[in-house]
Amino acid sequence: MGVWGRLRDVRYWCENLLSVQKSVIPPLSSTPILYFPYLYQKTALIYPPSFEQKIGFDQIRSLIRESCLSPMGIQQVDHMQFLSDPEEIIVLLNQAEEFRLILSERLEFPSQDYYDLVPELMRIRLEGTFLEAETLAELSLSADAILGILSFLGDDRNRRFPHLRALAKEIMVEKEIPKRIGRIIDDKARIRDDASPALRKIRKEKESKLLVVERRIVQSLRLAQQSGWAPPDASVSVRNGRPVIPMLSAHKRKIAGYIQDESATGQTLYIEPAEVFEINNEIRELEYADRREVIRILTEMADFIRPHIESLTRAYFFLGRIDFIRAKAVFALKVRGILPQKVHPEPLIRWNRALHPLLFLSHESQGKKVVPLDLRLEREGRILILSGPNAGGKSVCLKTAGLLQYMLQCGLLSPVAEDSEFGIFRKIFLDIGDEQSLENDLSTYTSKLLSIRKFLEQADEHSLFLMDELGSGTDPVLGGAIAEASLEALNEKMPFGIVTTHYPNLKLMSGRVPGILNGAMLFDSKKMKPLYQLKTGKPGSSFAFEIAREAGLPDEVLAKAALKTGKGPLDYEKQIQDLETEKSEVTKMSTEFRVADEFLQELIAKYERLKSDLEKSRHEILQQAKEEARSILEGSNRLIEKTVKEIRESQADKERTKKAREELKKETEKLAGEKKSTGQQVTPAPRDPGT
Repeated sequence: MGVWGRLRDVRYWCENLLSVQKSVIPPLSSTPILYFPYLYQKTALIYPPSFEQKIGFDQIRSLIRESCLSPMGIQQVDHMQFLSDPEEIIVLLNQAEEFRLILSERLEFPSQDYYDLVPELMRIRLEGTFLEAETLAELSLSADAILGILSFLGDDRNRRFPHLRALAKEIMVEKEIPKRIGRIIDDKARIRDDASPALRKIRKEKESKLLVVERRIVQSLRLAQQSGWAPPDASVSVRNGRPVIPMLSAHKRKIAGYIQDESATGQTLYIEPAEVFEINNEIRELEYADRREVIRILTEMADFIRPHIESLTRAYFFLGRIDFIRAKAVFALKVRGILPQKVHPEPLIRWNRALHPLLFLSHESQGKKVVPLDLRLEREGRILILSGPNAGGKSVCLKTAGLLQYMLQCGLLSPVAEDSEFGIFRKIFLDIGDEQSLENDLSTYTSKLLSIRKFLEQADEHSLFLMDELGSGTDPVLGGAIAEASLEALNEKMPFGIVTTHYPNLKLMSGRVPGILNGAMLFDSKKMKPLYQLKTGKPGSSFAFEIAREAGLPDEVLAKAALKTGKGPLDYEKQIQDLETEKSEVTKMSTEFRVADEFLQELIAKYERLKSDLEKSRHEILQQAKEEARSILEGSNRLIEKTVKEIRESQADKERTKKAREELKKETEKLAGEKKSTGQQVTPAPRDPGT
């Protein structure tokens, strides 16, 4: 966590302590208690002040509050704010992501007894003060919860949660505290009878006397009923903390005792018999003794806790932080929020399949799907001019961009694809809706002009501005001109932004003004319904006449409107539609050509491989054939030479010559067979070797 993050934690802790001190500890003098201001310098800028309400973040905050388990977590949700320190943002995102994994994997993480005992701990800093039994029970349960969390995060099996483990490094809770509380408090948050020997003796004596009182008063009631002094259905009752029997007022003196109460009609009196009066007094004295002993035990327990107040306070702040992170993780699971692939310190937006979280929750409850958004804003294309039909999703796209960026810089996981990348902005400006004011005499257009002036004064290269229907609210020609000039001036400051518009002159800025690109919310002109898909690189048509015709306006009215409008605007709209149609056809043909080219390249590569393999095989076969032929010829020559030698040595002996020729013929036929298998020509043996 960055330095400012640590200082903010200190500030929250100080404010918490001071708020408790103001409420429960009277000042020791007339000197006012000092108020600690913010301990960090705020570098981020959000405009307007109602930004969270306009963008829908107030609803996000409410949903996260609902998932908190303690007032401490809720307080941290309320303190959550827009940050511009990349280091701190990344730490907060990783904390939330690690807890999201814990929840999604259903690991056994303590998730109950998140009590806030800081105010009570502050109260017992003074000697002689103590905590009541119910509070001690909550302290014991919450201390066990903290110890359970520390045990979970300290387990070596959970090293994959380093950011959560880092939070727990300096947190300590004395284990003897819940143990000692358990010795004096039972499961029902009452002081145990055996909390001390004196208390055991007092309660045992009190129980004995109560049994005596119960027996004697039952006897008195039975006597009164038998004598007709009490109603037959009467039973022992309690008035002013004393057991009594109901008596008819006419017989009130039949039994000695003390009247503790009477009925509304005065016909029935509630009498405490004299024979139990003294015993009840003794019981009352035992109750006082019981309370004195209980206070002594509780004071002794407070004396044991007091040295650990500082470490316990840190532990409860840690518990509140864990509760806050848990609530963020619960919300992330609801809206499919994840940790993006990368968070850059510089401004940029590279989102894939982004969802508006509130729209997603609303549609999911109705069984509908939200069309995801792919959005790119980078240095080369910083400002997106977004056009398209009314109710086509332009404003939703604008709000999605603002809300997801704001969520991330508040440390929340956003519903985008995992390969998405976020940048960090120091300022976010928003102009959406109507800011007209009767008190300040502001019209809709005047309020928009004031927003534009604010943007021009404050925007820089680290800013993100979001403007809905730029230039609307006045004469279209003049409003369009002012809007174009304002956008050109704003573009010179190098901010990032999204502008929705219907003005043609703003659509034409793309390509002419560096850094500006067009975007369109697609519309199905055949089915006459918006597709809620963002397509960058081209302007969108308003489809005004088509939508009007679909809405049922008479054809003659639309015909007159076309005449009044003139051919230019209609031709421009038609050209946009035609260009989109042509672009779709070109894209389709390009895809087909690319597929065909890839197929052809694959065939060529396959042919080249086959050709190479054949050439290699042919060379190997020829080489092998030559070797075999050479071997056969060498064998033939040796055979012939041998035969000739034998004939010469036998001096032409007919029998030996005949035998030698037969052997030569046999070997020749054998060699011929071998040569035939290799495709070589056989050389015949000479007819008369040696002659």
